[in-house]
Amino acid sequence: MAIDDSGSSSFFAPWPERLRHSAIILLAAGLALSALVALADLSLAPAAAVFACIAAAALVPWRMRHTVASREEVRAVTPAESAAVAAVVAGMPDPAVLLDRAGRVIHLNAAAAQLAPALRKNELAQFALRSPEIITALREAMATSESRRTTYLDQVPVDRWMELTITPVPMPTPFGGAEKCLLLTFHDQTPLRRVEEMRADFVANASHELRTPLAALSGFIDTLQGPARDDAKARERFLGIMHTQATRMARLIDDLLSLSRVELSAHVRPDVLVDIVPIIRQVVEGLELLARERQVVIAVEIPDKPVTIAGDREELLRLFENLIENALKYGASGGKVAVSLVTATSGEGAPEVRVMVRDFGPGIAPEHLPRLTERFYRVDVGDSRAQGGTGLGLSLVKHIVVRHRGRLLIESVPRKGATFTACFPQAKPAEAI
Repeated sequence: MAIDDSGSSSFFAPWPERLRHSAIILLAAGLALSALVALADLSLAPAAAVFACIAAAALVPWRMRHTVASREEVRAVTPAESAAVAAVVAGMPDPAVLLDRAGRVIHLNAAAAQLAPALRKNELAQFALRSPEIITALREAMATSESRRTTYLDQVPVDRWMELTITPVPMPTPFGGAEKCLLLTFHDQTPLRRVEEMRADFVANASHELRTPLAALSGFIDTLQGPARDDAKARERFLGIMHTQATRMARLIDDLLSLSRVELSAHVRPDVLVDIVPIIRQVVEGLELLARERQVVIAVEIPDKPVTIAGDREELLRLFENLIENALKYGASGGKVAVSLVTATSGEGAPEVRVMVRDFGPGIAPEHLPRLTERFYRVDVGDSRAQGGTGLGLSLVKHIVVRHRGRLLIESVPRKGATFTACFPQAKPAEAI
């Protein structure tokens, strides 16, 4: 016989469905037992016992189901999947991924998603991180529950050296105990690798550049002490070569020391206001002799009024000296070097001062332009050494400009000369001296 609970639906509506059905059954059983007691002379004690059995049969399954449902709800959100853990992973500065003991992704931050776009929550990390070094370290960490560290080369989209650290993280389970999760953190080692490579190249190049003049000096000294001891003509020629080599070596050491000083103070912006107009005039006057020797005219177009920037006077002297001297040496065939100073506006809308040094010589091929400011980089090694260059001039210029929070622009068209522009933030009118 089916029980129609439509009449009592409004009364039991707020109750859980299973409990509502149990209550209706108990109500019907109570009514039936009451009728039997009244009409069939059934004693009260047996009737109460029957009602208790019916109540137990109706309520125990609901209680068991309620307990199972509660456990499933707790299990659905484990401590490792909580919002607090997700916030910690999301807040890590380096790419970070939290895996469960099976290797599935629980959480990952935005940096990790950018590093490995194939990573997906609730999917195995091995499918997205295909580097053999990563797979090996991950398997070892999962098998031993110990930390692992490895380095690998990521070649997409550009070559990057990455360091991976895998750290076991114990997470409490809802019913006691702990589950071993794995926290993967990635650190970009590319800048350190490049700095190390640059340091090694710098040491190799510097030692080579110093060894060449030292070898020449040592050889000529041995010759003068031996076969050419009494040869006045040879002695005169050898002494001239030795003087040139000693001058070159002294200039190289001077450039190295200057570059080191600028690099040491690169993080400190100069705060002394200086007028760069007399600085440029002083440099041009000091290079007039070299200009006459090269038969080059220096055309200067700078204002008569002061142009003030925050800068280091000695460093600015060295900067303009390098730029103008390079133009005189390598652009001499054009017969003219133009030095000009203008005020303009940067791309951000801030006022700036631009000092342009232009030669009209053979120019520079486009493939060399990006590397001109590298240490010891030369377009033509033989010509540079013949001109007395150290290979550090433009590198020093770039570092001085950067320390002054400026920019160095290089433009060149083959057979039409080259233009080097040093841009500096202009001092505010209230700060001018």
